[in-house]
Amino acid sequence: MPEPDFQRASPPAPADTGRVRLRWAWWLLAYAALALGLVGIVVPGLPTVPFVLLSAFAAARGSQRLHAWLLAHRQFGPMIRDWQAHGAVSRRAKLLAVTMMSACVVILFLTAPRTWMAATGTAIMAVVAVWLWSRPEPPR
Repeated sequence: MPEPDFQRASPPAPADTGRVRLRWAWWLLAYAALALGLVGIVVPGLPTVPFVLLSAFAAARGSQRLHAWLLAHRQFGPMIRDWQAHGAVSRRAKLLAVTMMSACVVILFLTAPRTWMAATGTAIMAVVAVWLWSRPEPPR
């Protein structure tokens, strides 16, 4: 009688099963966030950086190929690596974000049907700007 083969692949551990089961959701989130980030490049008021960072976060869990591409990207790569390593945002990115938010504030006050609507958007952007400037800058 042959001995049982204990080297055979066993079913994945419960934690691995959950990760594999949700991999498609991470993949979908990664690509959707990247698409929104790319749209945010040309649409005023739609941020790019948070969506690209979210895409990198989700891609690390759902698509190693997309994650590697994002890290190697000429524009996105340094920003993602700084965020992953230090939770840091470059001064240039901060200035660009605040400049774009300021332009959006002007547009809001010129086009909003009610002043309180523009003020609400402005308050939200002000909170985001304060948080953004509280982030450290990457080491040189």
